[in-house]
Order: sequence, then structure tokens, then C-alpha cells
Amino acid sequence: MSNPASSTVLGAPCWVSLSTRDLGVAQDFYQAVLGWEWRTGKLGDQYRFASVNGVPVAGLSAVESMLPTTVAWTPFFAASSADTTVARSHERGGTTAVGPLSYPPGRAALLSDRDGAVFGIWEGELVSDWEKWRRAAPTFVELHTRDAFDAVIFYAEVLGWASSAPGSCDVQYEDEEVVLRSGGDVVARIHSGAVESAPDPAIRPHWRIHFMVTDVEACAQAARDHGGQVLEIALDATEAVLTDPGGARFVVNSKQ
Repeated sequence: MSNPASSTVLGAPCWVSLSTRDLGVAQDFYQAVLGWEWRTGKLGDQYRFASVNGVPVAGLSAVESMLPTTVAWTPFFAASSADTTVARSHERGGTTAVGPLSYPPGRAALLSDRDGAVFGIWEGELVSDWEKWRRAAPTFVELHTRDAFDAVIFYAEVLGWASSAPGSCDVQYEDEEVVLRSGGDVVARIHSGAVESAPDPAIRPHWRIHFMVTDVEACAQAARDHGGQVLEIALDATEAVLTDPGGARFVVNSKQ
């Protein structure tokens, strides 16, 4: 049975990937901190797929040490056409860093929205066992930005949110943030402060990748022990912002 195509979940987060300068160090770190297991796939030896108990979680991509590519976690959103999506982004003030490029079984591009938040798009076959990934929800994506409503307009027009297209995501405003749903499930959140507050120029817009774990404090200690850092940790130890040895930030949340 073939994997579903990106067009079936139009505009929804469909994968998260880390660009790193040292695959070996990154694999050891995330295995120690998050218990990930590794395999290679159709994308070649410079890309690794992580899983936990058979559920796909994320990918790691090697980048050349001499290239100015940022070491960072990036969410990828499903697109029916990479070329059309990139064109829509340009028309609305976004920029393109990479692509679209072909990575059988699909095509990808790395973009920035008009406020500078980096995201990826993917056209084609979704990752193997993607339905397990979606059901288990091992990851969650969240946009911190200056103006949530302006951001939603950009992404809706670029990714087809709240459109009449089959598989399109639903957008709602709840508890002072924008909530994105795909097939009834919450798949992303966008926030920029209270509804009446003015956009905060001090915010550097960015997508945060959250990974669900059972013990945040244990993950934080493992990060320290394996070359990472703990930037923030909640008083109730249900959430922590960590960095890996390469400096890439990510968030761990305990399941409730």
C-alpha cells in the first residue's frame, strides 16, 4: 500500500527536519535525550529518519560545514505543488532559501514568511508510516510571531488554509491564539500576545518544534550530559527549551 500524498492533507505540518553539520554527534545526542532509533531511507546516506517504538518522529539532514546554512529544526507543510506554493509566497512578500528541489519521492523548498520565520514545504509521497506519526502526534509545531493575524493571512494564502480545497486545514481563534486543525486534530498554533496588544517588534518570528516526552527533567539532564544546553524549564517541569550540541533549539513537553 502506497503512502498518502501531500495533497491529501493540504497545508498541514507533515514532517519536521533538522539540518546539522555533524550527523554522528546529532544522532548520539537525540538518541540519548529522546530515545530515538535511526535508519536511512530514499533520501540517501546524508539523511537519517528517527523513530520511537516504530513510530516515525523526525529527520536529520547533513549540511556542509562551509555552507552558511543555519543549523535548525524546521517544520515542513504539505503542498500539492511546490512551484505554485513558492510563487504564492513570493507574491506575498516571502522569500526562498532553497528549491524547489527534487528529492524522490517528492519535491521540497525552504522558505521564509514575510516576517522571517523559516518553514519548509513538501510535495509528494509522505514519509513511510506517516499515519502512525499523525496519530501518535510525537511532535507539535508552534509559530511565535509579531502579528498572528497577519501571519495567518500569509500562510492561508500560501498553503491553502481555510480554503475549499479537499484536505484543507481549518483555522480558528481560541484562547488568544490561532489554532490550526487537520482532519479535526490540532496540528499547529500561532500566537503573538493578547488580542488587543500591538505587534511586538522585539519578537524574532520563528517556528518552534515540540517533542512529546514522559520526563522533561530527565531529558534536560541528558541534554546537559551530552553537549546540549537547557535555556528554559517550566517551574512544574512540564516543558523545557533545549539546544543540541550544534545549537539547534527545540522544546520537550511531558504528556498530560
